[in-house]
Amino acid sequence: MLTTEDKEVLRKKGISEAQVEQQLKKFETGFPFLKLKNAASVENGGILRLDEDQCNQHIEQWHAYQQNAHRITKFVPASGAASRMFKNLFEFLEADYDQPQTNFEKKFFDEIHKFAFYARLNEVCLQNQGKELDTLVQEGAYKAVVANLLKAEGMNYGQLPKGLLLFHKYDKGARTPAEEHLVEAALYASANGESHVHFTVSPDHLELFRALVAEKAPVYEQEFQTKYQVEFSIQKPSTDTVAATKENEPFRVNGEILFRPGGHGALIENLNDLDSDIVFIKNIDNVVPDRLKGDTVKYKEVIAGLLVSLQEKAFAYLRKLDTGVYTHADLEEIIRFLQQKLCCRKEDIKDLEDAELVIYLRKKLNRPMRICGVVKNEGEPGGGPFLAYNADGTVSLQILESSQIDKKNPDYVKMFENGTHFNPVDLVCAIKNYKGEAFDLTQYVDHNTGFISEKSKNGKELKALELPGLWNGAMSDWNTVFVEVPLSTFNPVKTVNDLLREQHQ
Repeated sequence: MLTTEDKEVLRKKGISEAQVEQQLKKFETGFPFLKLKNAASVENGGILRLDEDQCNQHIEQWHAYQQNAHRITKFVPASGAASRMFKNLFEFLEADYDQPQTNFEKKFFDEIHKFAFYARLNEVCLQNQGKELDTLVQEGAYKAVVANLLKAEGMNYGQLPKGLLLFHKYDKGARTPAEEHLVEAALYASANGESHVHFTVSPDHLELFRALVAEKAPVYEQEFQTKYQVEFSIQKPSTDTVAATKENEPFRVNGEILFRPGGHGALIENLNDLDSDIVFIKNIDNVVPDRLKGDTVKYKEVIAGLLVSLQEKAFAYLRKLDTGVYTHADLEEIIRFLQQKLCCRKEDIKDLEDAELVIYLRKKLNRPMRICGVVKNEGEPGGGPFLAYNADGTVSLQILESSQIDKKNPDYVKMFENGTHFNPVDLVCAIKNYKGEAFDLTQYVDHNTGFISEKSKNGKELKALELPGLWNGAMSDWNTVFVEVPLSTFNPVKTVNDLLREQHQ
């Protein structure tokens, strides 16, 4: 039962009692697994492999699109704290030994001069210990160095978001991922002399991001001859989800119901608030130095050009359907476009009368569209591209996480294990319809694709409910196309030592 105090908390968050009841019911019933047809692949269908001529054609289409009065936005989820990036170093601080023991610890100290944050860390060591970093290492004060990196009295990297950490060295100084995204926006996501960038951040770090952009944006405006329009948003409190006990009752801390952020799927609300024609989405930590940006820029322009060309075709078909003047041959052409270009199939489509067929085609064409770059699977974790059945019986392309797959179904497990590609979060999205009106993106979410995870709070186990992921169930009812992009475009930073990879040097 919800108390008066509970209801007041819900009111402040903008969450209804019905939402809480539905979420608690999900803890009881769980989420259904998706019905799969096959893993998408280049050979079996679902993933495009473009040749050089096709790439060049799409790049030209994108450049032409940029010349017209369109608004293009780079959308960067950047709210996560970097604490997991430093998990190994936190463990070192807590360890009962003082010298580096593990391979990870040894590598960190052996190559510490290679980090972009080295110069700043050296300054902090001088301020706090009165000694340079190298001197502290020679004296065996390894933990003092790590403390200066992670703790609040030092650089506080253990609590800052990834977007604000120094990732890459340049002659003119080091750059953060937030800055690298500003640079990328100027290189492939600008139009009419403007580069629009939208960061989703946590409330705790909003002012730090604002300060960084205020300081750095003018530098890159001059360098890349663009004008930045940078916006920030935070995950809405109304998208938080209730935590539950093992008995599926609301989990309480000091009598108050505990709510948790609903995962990156909550950001569909932030995306929905954008006034933009085309939106690029890429994770905050997937950036490289300028010397390696060539492939990133090329393939972003390739998939963006493909998107606007497919969108143009879909818009033309929708306008034709609006006129009411079309032949059965026209309808068959639209069916081929839907099946061959957008990989959306309906097995009993031949049974539909023309009037029913027009309704079906209009519904499938008039929805948001996205092109997803996918890379060859080389063992990195990540969702995979699949052909999956939808609630209406159609089959379309989806990005699935392993949690959405029934592990008791050997055929599905085999599909997942034999998947040739995975999703590195490399999306270009079209979020307005053929009349220039914004889609309501919340209407295209499959709410049955969330999942339940086990967490703890104050030493007590709890169940957490994750909303359908932003590029998984939150975009389930979009038109989706997968394009193979090179692995060189995927360089995430999961641990601090990943910054020592050649791609980040």
